Formats: sequence, structure tokens, C-alpha cells
Amino acid sequence: MLVYSILLATAFAIMSPLFLLRREKYAAGFKQRLGNYPNFQHDGRKVIWLHCVSVGETNAARPLVDVLGTNFPDHRLVVSTTTKTGQELAQKIFKEKASAVVYFPFDFKFAVGRALDHFKPSVVLLMETEIWPRFIRDAKASGAKIAIVNGRLSERSVSRYKLIRSFISRVLQDIDLALMQGSNDANRLISLGMPAAKAIVTGNLKFDVGTTEADDATTEYLRDRFGLDDSRPLIVAASTHEPEERWILEAFCSAASGAKPLPRLLIAPRHPERFDSVAKLVEEFRTTQANEWRPYSTARRSESEHDTDREADVILLDSIGELRSVYPLADVVFVGGSLIPHGGQSVLEPAAAGAAIITGHYTHNFTDAINVFTANQAIIQLPELPPEKIVDDLFDQISDLLEDPDRRRELGRNAAAVMKANRGATRRTIEELRRIFPAES
Repeated sequence: MLVYSILLATAFAIMSPLFLLRREKYAAGFKQRLGNYPNFQHDGRKVIWLHCVSVGETNAARPLVDVLGTNFPDHRLVVSTTTKTGQELAQKIFKEKASAVVYFPFDFKFAVGRALDHFKPSVVLLMETEIWPRFIRDAKASGAKIAIVNGRLSERSVSRYKLIRSFISRVLQDIDLALMQGSNDANRLISLGMPAAKAIVTGNLKFDVGTTEADDATTEYLRDRFGLDDSRPLIVAASTHEPEERWILEAFCSAASGAKPLPRLLIAPRHPERFDSVAKLVEEFRTTQANEWRPYSTARRSESEHDTDREADVILLDSIGELRSVYPLADVVFVGGSLIPHGGQSVLEPAAAGAAIITGHYTHNFTDAINVFTANQAIIQLPELPPEKIVDDLFDQISDLLEDPDRRRELGRNAAAVMKANRGATRRTIEELRRIFPAES
């Protein structure tokens, strides 16, 4: 642990200029991450600490949070996140269900010690295999039970962890239960030293995610503001990374140039710090030679409402936590992070909405889920292609779906069926968690 602490301190020092240069992203929650939290009045109930990282894990935790209170009523819930976007979403959706929503501490002894002394958790739940050695060790030493929930572990992550296998193996000994999404995830964790008896496959919580009244209200607001009805098909480019926005714009405009009725495109970049740069790209691409469609009209979610919003051809969704409310309005969804070696983003939310889904080749972050969808003809996955051919393949797939509404509906039905067939992870997770909760719970 000494070597780990030295390396962590060194990395922190190296990144300090980044904290200063990009305060908006990295300075959010800095005080809390050093262990300085708002007052938390203990009332005799035990505390469950649920840690999510960012927006994806926070959304995945929704069904679990909904049932923790009813199944363990003598506990209070504290939710933590690492990123600013995750914090904003958690504050929004868990404010009525959690006693506190805070930032996760830096993994230094003093910060972790302050956090644990402040909240005194009896159970710690770590979403999707968040391994923080100091926090895990000190939480265990304080008497807390620790579980990974909705765990996933890619081959790439395993390869990195194996470089320090003996260290990671010692960390894993302090984890009481690892509830994993699939058998491959469980086996990978076992290969790093997790005792096999503690690694249990419970499924993916995101298969259980549904919509809330707030989600439905947002859907209706977006439908009305932007005139998103059946008269023009809507293509959503979800959770995109650079340079995917450029590729999808080029493919969309080529497909739209001969389509009847004219389609519309909504782009939702994965990272908020890129909203402005993507907005600039959308504006500038209108007049480039690569644009085969007439100069399209645009709208931006963050700007004041305007009469022209209802006719905008390209919409930028530059908001936090609203993408899931767009999916029920979509005809086709391209899921980003998959045309580059990032590893993809989750396809489960658009699948739950019954959208026809396209994804790229690089989906190693979600291998098990993608395999289920491809086996059930519930997704279109592009092959591995050189960058110069990606736009042509995107164009072909988008054009084919625009011209074939029956094919779109078939893909959407199959995707929704896969979601329905794989529900139950929340129930299985709660059943397994009872093993580490006090008997009176």
C-alpha cells in the first residue's frame, strides 16, 4: 500500500496543472474529494454507501436504488460519484431517495479516513468494478461489508490489472461479494484473485431500467419543442466521441439528400466539455463540400426556445441526463464510442425504447450484451473498417433503414424482446446482497 500511495501522490502532482487549467471539469467537488463533506446527522440507522462513477453507472443504479429502501428499511443511503456529470445526474434523480449525494474521496489515507468517519457506512456497494485499494482496505478495516454490484470487467482491463496481479489479488480479498453482469466478467475477476465462491453472476441492472414520470415529462417536452413526430424519421447519434460526430454528419447528409421524407438528426456528445466544439462543427459543416444535402437548419437544446426549433434538421442535445428521454422519439439510434477503439457505450437504453440500433465494431466494454443482441438479430454492428471507409458504411446502413420502415420496426421489436427476456438482475442482486447485510435486515 505504501508503493501505491506514493504512485498515487505522484500522479496527483502531475495532474495538478490540469485541475487548474480545467477547473470547470476537474475542480468540481474538489473540497469533498479531500474528505470535507457537509454535515451528516446520524440518526441510529445504518448507512449504505453506493458509489457510481459517472452518468452511465448512475443510470444503471436507478433500479437498485428504487428497491434498496424497501428491502433494507433500517438503512440510509449515501450515493457518491466521481465526475461532475455523474454528480449532477445523481443529485437530480436520487435527491428524494438518498440522505446524501456527494463526491467520492481521493484515494489518499487522510481523505478516505475523513469520508469513512463522516458517513460510517456499514455496507459499501461499488458499481461496475470500481477498485480503489485504499478505500476498500480502510472501509473493510472499519467493519463495513463491501460488494461490487453490476460488475463488469473487459479483457483490456484484465490485461492491465494482471501487471499488478499480486497487489490486486490482495485488494480483492477485502471484497465480500462480487455480483457480476456475466460469466465472462466473473471469470476475469476470478483470474485476478477473487475467490470463486464470492463471484456471482446476477445479470445487468440496465436490463431492468425503466422510465420515470420525470423521464416521460422530458420526452413530451422535447417532442413538443422540436416537433418530433412521425412525419420525419429521427436518427439519434448517442454518446458520441470525437471524430464520430463528423462521420455521422457526413453520412446523414448523404443519406438525407435523396430521402423522402427528409430525416432529422439529433447528436448527443458523450462529454459535456465538448458541447461547444460539436456545436461549432455542426455549424461549419453546413457549408463544406462534404455536405451533400442543402445547408440544413440547426437547433441547440441549451438555447432559448425558438419557433424554428420545430423544423430544425440537426439538433444538438447539450444537456445532462436527458438522452434516455430522447430514445422513445427515435427511429434509428447510432450508439457512439464504437467507431474508435474506446470500447462503445451501452445499447440497453435505446433497446428498451424499441429503437433500431447501429453500433460500430469497437464494443469490447459490452461484449456480453452485444453478443446477445447480435444473436437475436436485434442490432446492426458495423465491421472493423479503416477511417476512410467508415462514412460509406454508415451511409449504407442509415439509407437502408430510412428506406425500409419494416426493417426498422423489426430491429426495434427484437431489441425490446431481448431486454424483456433478460430482466431480473435487480431481484437477483437484492437476494445476494442479503448475505452481507446484518441478519435483522
